[in-house]
Amino acid sequence: MQDIAPTTIAAIGGLAGGIVLGVAARWGRFCTLGSIEDALFGADTLRLRTWGLAIAIAITGSFALDHAGVVQIEHSFYLAGSGNLLATVVGGLLFGFGMALVGTCGYGTLARLGGGDLKSLVTFLVMGVTAYATMRGAASFLRTGLFPRDNDSIASTGIAHLLSNEISLSPHTIAYLIAFTIAALCIYRTHNRMPVRNIVVALMVGGTVTSGWYVTGYLAADPFDPYPLESYTFAAPLGDTIIYFMTMSGSTLKFGIGATIGVVIGAALTCLWRREFYWEACDDARELKRQLVGGVLMGFGSVLAIGCTIGQGISAASTLALSAPIALISIFLGAWVGLKLLIEGDIFSTLKTLIAK
Repeated sequence: MQDIAPTTIAAIGGLAGGIVLGVAARWGRFCTLGSIEDALFGADTLRLRTWGLAIAIAITGSFALDHAGVVQIEHSFYLAGSGNLLATVVGGLLFGFGMALVGTCGYGTLARLGGGDLKSLVTFLVMGVTAYATMRGAASFLRTGLFPRDNDSIASTGIAHLLSNEISLSPHTIAYLIAFTIAALCIYRTHNRMPVRNIVVALMVGGTVTSGWYVTGYLAADPFDPYPLESYTFAAPLGDTIIYFMTMSGSTLKFGIGATIGVVIGAALTCLWRREFYWEACDDARELKRQLVGGVLMGFGSVLAIGCTIGQGISAASTLALSAPIALISIFLGAWVGLKLLIEGDIFSTLKTLIAK
């Protein structure tokens, strides 16, 4: 691979893993909002537990790579950088609320697009442009003005490393113990054990996130042309993909661009194979408005929170970054408020119920 540019290697690796994630979304019904809806309104935690098992598998794989010296996860952005605590909370709430309006997250948007959902094309474009503008465009001034990174920051050290300083265990041992505990709680329930299919889906997702660290941290490693260590997220890469297709000759391939395209391809192949591919559009102007508003909220919120349900929810969680549980709880609460609003139609009663609880 010495003759292939690191960016190309990263993009190819991202594409391959993205295809797997696309299959997991359509075949395995792996969906964040769907799992939240099942748990809150259907008393069914199976999909939520599948999500938790994927996190446990990703933690095990990521720390195993680090333990073996293949990659150094402390160089990942989630551990090497620092974020604003308030921005993470606000961003997570906005992203979760927007996710409820749209009906899925950024990852789910790509999976639906692969199935012929033209509503998701609108969400993809709006979310991608908003995320890019929040990172590098006009909205970046609003972001940095409201949430400066040098105030109220989240420490870059991960949970395993912090606990290692307090007890006589290595970060890797602590990570394995945490992963084992999460996996045990997710797989086993009295009279409700996890089906094999869900375990396979969790292995696909958790293994794919682990492969992201391997691709960018090992296969694409080049001392003369270094590539940043990263794994799957579907926030900023949506904007990068749009820019790349608009200015291909003036842009470079990235891991996230390959991942974005891969999810759409994987979802499309799965839908065609299962004969579930069909064109779908907005029923009326109100539905289109929800797609537009939700896409803006997800694009802006994901950048504030430094990730989406996959970026913070699994990739950051696989490094046991402090920001991951904060972002996940915020996204969950935002989605809960949004779903209650859509069902009950009254934001004030929804907020009143939330405060009462």
